[in-house]
Formats: sequence, C-alpha cells, structure tokens
Amino acid sequence: MLKNKITAVLGPTNTGKTFLAIETMLSFDSGMIGFPLRLLAREVYDKIIKKISLEKVALITGEEKIIPANAKYFLCTVESMPINKHLDFVGIDEIQMCADHERGHIFTDRLLNLRGDKLTMFMGSSTIKSIINKLDEDTEFINRDRLSKLSYVGHKKISRINRKTAIIAFSTEEVYAIAELVRRQKGGAAIVMGSLSPKTRNAQVELYQSGDVDFLVATDAIGMGINMDLENIFFSNLKKFDGKKLRRLNLSEIGQIAGRAGRYLNDGSFGITGDCKEINAEDVELIENHKFEEIKLLFWRNSNLNFNNALSLIKSLEEKPNKEWLRKIHECEDEKVLKYFLKDMESHNIKDKKETLKLLWECCQIPDFVKKNLWQPY
Repeated sequence: MLKNKITAVLGPTNTGKTFLAIETMLSFDSGMIGFPLRLLAREVYDKIIKKISLEKVALITGEEKIIPANAKYFLCTVESMPINKHLDFVGIDEIQMCADHERGHIFTDRLLNLRGDKLTMFMGSSTIKSIINKLDEDTEFINRDRLSKLSYVGHKKISRINRKTAIIAFSTEEVYAIAELVRRQKGGAAIVMGSLSPKTRNAQVELYQSGDVDFLVATDAIGMGINMDLENIFFSNLKKFDGKKLRRLNLSEIGQIAGRAGRYLNDGSFGITGDCKEINAEDVELIENHKFEEIKLLFWRNSNLNFNNALSLIKSLEEKPNKEWLRKIHECEDEKVLKYFLKDMESHNIKDKKETLKLLWECCQIPDFVKKNLWQPY
C-alpha cells in the first residue's frame, strides 16, 4: 500500500461509509476515527469493544475519556483527536462539516493536516468532492449509492404518525413539548439531544432501540450518523438558531437528517408536522435524489500557533488563509475567552510565557457544554 494514501468515501446517508471505515481501521495495527458527535463516537466504541479486547480501544470526547495504556484504536470527536500520534489509519467522518460556520475550522484542519501513516480516509457527502480534489494528494474516490429509497410523504398530525418515527425539533423547549404531546397521544417517546449527559443520552437511545417506546424526539444531532432503527423522519420546524441567527436549514442539512429514515435495504420516508411550512416540489425532488449544491468554501483557522508571547499568539490566531477556497472563521468562543484573559494578564495572574500560554489556550478550548460563558463580565 502506498504511504499516506487518501481514500475519500463519498455519498448520501445510509451507504455504509462509517461501517467501511471501522472495518478498514481494524484491518490495520493501529488507527483513529474522528466523529462529529459524542454519541456517535460512543456508539462505535461500544460496537468495537464487542469485537476486540477492551484494552486496545480508547474513547476520547469532550465529556468521556477511556484511554487504556496500550490502546491501539482511538474513537474520538473531531475536536478531541490527539493529533500528535503516529497511527497506521486515520479517518474523519462527515468531512463536509468543514463548511460548518461554527465547527468547520476543526474539520478543515484535520482535512489539511492529519494523516495516517499508511491510509487516511475521509467519509461524507459528495458535495465536498471538488475540494478534496484540490488537496493535490494521492487520492482514490469511492462513490457510494444509497441502499434504500427515500420518499416525501407531506404533512401529518402527530396523532397520525406511525411508529418507528423520529420527530425533529431545534430547541430544548420544543423537544420536551413535542415529547409530552407524543406521550399523551401515543404512549411513549425517547429524547435525544446533544446537551444530555452521556449516561442519560445512552439510556434514551436504548429505550428506543429496545422497542420499549416507538417514537424518538430529537434535535438535528441525529443527522450526524447515529444508526437508529427509523422508518420515518418528521420535521416540526425547518428553522434553527445557528449561534448567530435563526435561519432555514439548507437542502443538504434537510437531506442529511431525512436520510436517517430507512436503514440498510429498508426504504424510508420524511415529512413535516405541526406548524412546519411545506417543502416545495423542486426541493423534495433534490432531497429524494440526494442532489445538493457542491461546497465551494471551507472554514479555516490557523492551527500553527506562536506561543512565544501573548501578542504573537493573538497575531498567529488572526492569520489569513493562503488558498481561495478557505475562509477565515469568525471569532470563535475559545478565541473570545483567550482574549478576555490576555487583556488583563496581571489581574488573572497569567505569566507571558510559552508553557503558560499553551496551557491557557488548551483550557480556553474546553467545550462550554452548559453554555454559561461565565468568563463574560456582567
């Protein structure tokens, strides 16, 4: 096998891309896969430890760390991937997330800089194919077709929705309100949201997967590759708050979530419920046939930082990209936190030294799961 070869496995949801990556990783002596969700990393970890020794497998996410001394395989969220390891295989799942305006710069950094010693695999949507081509490396493209059909079924009241359905909402309040409505009318619903603790979230997934309840109420988190036994997806809303503003989901986002309906050879359907506005016929056809606009720009931030002093650190963080298909991401939370502390280093007792600044930057990157932003002055 050629050293540093790249394989890009591209196609819509339900094409077995993640399964292929897991099997490929396990065929090597060592490897790591970066996932877009903590829940997905945990799901794959649970599968792999049934196949091989517990001592060989590590799970690293922002909230769970299981790292045996002799770990050979690492399942991580993309943000938590240890980037200084030499491993035979490295895979990144949902690589089209490079275009996400909140987390895209992390995925782009992995796309540009993280490689397996023998094989690197990128899995995701075909929309990113032309960008991967621009890497100018030894890349093999594997295009995967969906194994089952996806059809639009229009609007249905919650009371008329069939079992094995996930209803998608975009706020915690909405998720709980819909779950309560489902419980009153249908008898039971599990809840899946990124903000739940790992223990609670895993228990809720199990509640649905075991058949104890027939309905799932979830945020768009389930669009990122969680393998649930779902036949239908219904949207209660097509608008979400993306950290800056309330906006309508783009077609590829709708397609990513809708594509969770129907697994393997079973056909799936998607529709709308509640006050959700109709999806027009043209958009429905594009979603059913997985035809989405190709990605032209990726979000980027310099990761080769200069920790010599506070000024150098800020300057290196603000560096501009040198390729026309890279766009500098707007100031992220970790940058805001860093600048807040560096503005008055004396009162925070921070020394202007390399080791201290490195440690401070690591601390600033700890995810703010509870969204408190306590560092902000009141």
